[in-house]
Amino acid sequence: MIKKMMMLLCTAIMLAMGFMNPLVQAESVNYLENLKPELKGQVQPIISKSDQEVPQVKNELSGINYQIQKVDQAIRDNKKMIVQAEADIIETTSEIKQLKKEIVELEERIAKRNEILKERAISYQASGGGDVSYLEVLLGSESFSDFVDRAGAVVMIAQADKELLEQYEDEKRDLKNKQDSLQHKLTDLTEKKTEHEGMQAQLEEQQKQYNLRKEQLAKKEEKKIALKVESHIKASHLTVSKQILDNSAKATDVSAAPNTNQGTNGNKNSVITAGYKYIGNSVYVFGGGRTAYDIANGRFDCSGFVHWAFSQAGIKVGSSTDSLKNSGRQISVNEMQPGDLVFFDTYKKDGHVGIYIGNGKFIGSQSSTGVAIADMSNGYWKQKFNGRVVRIS
Repeated sequence: MIKKMMMLLCTAIMLAMGFMNPLVQAESVNYLENLKPELKGQVQPIISKSDQEVPQVKNELSGINYQIQKVDQAIRDNKKMIVQAEADIIETTSEIKQLKKEIVELEERIAKRNEILKERAISYQASGGGDVSYLEVLLGSESFSDFVDRAGAVVMIAQADKELLEQYEDEKRDLKNKQDSLQHKLTDLTEKKTEHEGMQAQLEEQQKQYNLRKEQLAKKEEKKIALKVESHIKASHLTVSKQILDNSAKATDVSAAPNTNQGTNGNKNSVITAGYKYIGNSVYVFGGGRTAYDIANGRFDCSGFVHWAFSQAGIKVGSSTDSLKNSGRQISVNEMQPGDLVFFDTYKKDGHVGIYIGNGKFIGSQSSTGVAIADMSNGYWKQKFNGRVVRIS
């Protein structure tokens, strides 16, 4: 556009010279010849700068588009997990209802057997309003044959009562086992609901991040268009330059972070620095970081990232917050050193874990940012830090 404007400017000058007298025309030609290098010297750097910056913006747009695709895929994966969790909750609830029904039926059968025992006791052990023992029944025999018959009847009655009592005890135990099973199901269901709520919160955070990235993409597109308009070249140049400076400052902060770990051993330093390549190039996925596909595409949850980072230094640790908090040895906050694990109460107790890197900061996979360095000395993470620090030896 600037080249075209230069051509139009030169044409206008030439046309204007057609109306001038020869002396003025000659002076204008000389002036124009002298002006051309100056104009070229002023405009050409702007054109060259724009030619350099447009590919940079396109590359940045391509990177953001790629990041949006990863976030979008993560959202779809998390939605599938939520749908599965809801299906499991429905199935568990149905099983609980069935258990309750079976328990009611057991109680009814036990009550009926109690009535049978009562009736038999009344029929064979009570007479004339008084209690009669089995011995009295036998002594009341009128003959030896009657005695044998009565003895056989008493044995049969006693055996039947014994079997009923044993069956009663068996079914009582069965009832207790089913009640225990029911309680276990209820506990699992409660935990699953808590996990479900946690996933919902993480999904909302990821959706929020997705929208922010879309806004960034729209702004970048606007800047790309602005670069093509001559009247906005300077403004666009300043904006892009500022972004480059901002990105350079962030890169400097990230590269400076490992310097805080000079006091740690080589293994811990490897643990800390392993994840830096994923900063700004990863996404939080619940259950992520356990497969080669997830690792290649920067898809981690908090415990999956910690497990992977330690594996890069040849150190085996668990892949869940529960297993990680019971690994190594717990130390006080005052003893905290780079490479230690720090825990946070987010959607549940010890719901989030990261790797301390020094200066009140930790690296971890956060639901809103993916792998990033976060400040636990103030704000949200200070509020959520529960004081649990674990050192992996």
